[in-house]
Amino acid sequence: MGEPATETRATTADMKRRLRAIFVGSVGNLVEWYDFYAYAAFSLYFAKAFFPEGDEVVQQLNAALLFAAGFLVRPVGGWLFGHLADRHGRRNALTLSVVMMCFGSLIIAVTPTYASIGLAAPVVLGLARILQGLSLGGEYGTSATYLSEVADEKNRGFYSSFQYVTLIGGQLCAILVLLLLQKVFLSTDEIRAWGWRVPFAFGAVLAVVAALMRSNLHETDAFKNSRAAVNTSSSIRALLNYPRELMLVVGLTMGGTAAFYTYTTYMQKFLRLSVKLTDDQTTMVTAGSLVFAMVLQPIYGAISDRIGRKWLLIGFGVSGTLFTIPLLTTLQASHDAFSAFLLIAAAWMIVSGYTAINAVVKAELFPTSVRATGVGVPYALTVSIFGGTAESIALWFKSIGHESWFYWYLTGCIAVSLLVYLTMRDTRTTSAMDRHE
Repeated sequence: MGEPATETRATTADMKRRLRAIFVGSVGNLVEWYDFYAYAAFSLYFAKAFFPEGDEVVQQLNAALLFAAGFLVRPVGGWLFGHLADRHGRRNALTLSVVMMCFGSLIIAVTPTYASIGLAAPVVLGLARILQGLSLGGEYGTSATYLSEVADEKNRGFYSSFQYVTLIGGQLCAILVLLLLQKVFLSTDEIRAWGWRVPFAFGAVLAVVAALMRSNLHETDAFKNSRAAVNTSSSIRALLNYPRELMLVVGLTMGGTAAFYTYTTYMQKFLRLSVKLTDDQTTMVTAGSLVFAMVLQPIYGAISDRIGRKWLLIGFGVSGTLFTIPLLTTLQASHDAFSAFLLIAAAWMIVSGYTAINAVVKAELFPTSVRATGVGVPYALTVSIFGGTAESIALWFKSIGHESWFYWYLTGCIAVSLLVYLTMRDTRTTSAMDRHE
């Protein structure tokens, strides 16, 4: 009688420990992505403050280029924080990344406008985005590794899907802050004049809270067990022992990240500039579609624990290749908010086949000693090329009068990833999570 009761208590305590770790790790992830996405959510309002007067599309293109600049340094952040996580622990890397994000947000909140300091304004803005990019480059690989390692084997897809729940939730929070400022606290003119600074100051405060919470996280058992097996070579040199896995991360990320950033950061501008919705309609449709996307993530993650990761990825690849052009073409011609929401929701039912499980798939490719670096570096490099530039490419095509070319570009990216999905092994059954070399 005593032994089963003791075993039950131990199992319950272990489950509580896992759930707390997943919650704290996810909350920190949400704060990081809120801070990063606040830039995209409010760029419609602050673009004029940092760039000279001119065509609205060109101003948004300039703002998008700085948004992309944050992505260019993400591979460096992926290496820096991945090395820290693989050598000195996941907790230390997670805490430092959110502290760096705090500084980036604070700089944006207090930077003077172009009218006050001229070209120095966009330069300082760019430096802040670089700090945020470094932070986020480290955040993805480290948090993906942490959430995958603290989850139990049977529910790893479900638990790790909360990385994208909070990743999307970060953008949703930025949209909700925008909605509150629009509807409750400030007029449109006030937001354009100074109100756009509020979300960045708020984000800096949240980042401090998240850093304090993360500093008390327990280290993962996988990292503790790997300490004796960790070699002394540099993280990059160690990664070169896994060329196939590195190329798999690049290939499976390419189409998914281009699609993800199309339906998140770019979609707000697309609804406003192309679909011609009002500011309020754009905010409501964007927020509603993000809520829908958040709900899908754990559902798809749980499905992957039952049928495998590969089938979900193939579903995304086939559907994305076939339906991206019809979806975006119909969306551009819709011109009403409800139809726009339904079309974006349909797109999320496709894209979630990638977003819900991509973190766990990458984590399952690498042994513990190089997992954070192996996930973070090639992912960040691919996102820099295909994710961070999606908005800039789309706006450039629009500025030259060929907006539909972007639909073909996105379809091509997804089709290339589909080839990878069709030829890769299912990581649920060939996982490297228990390998510590």
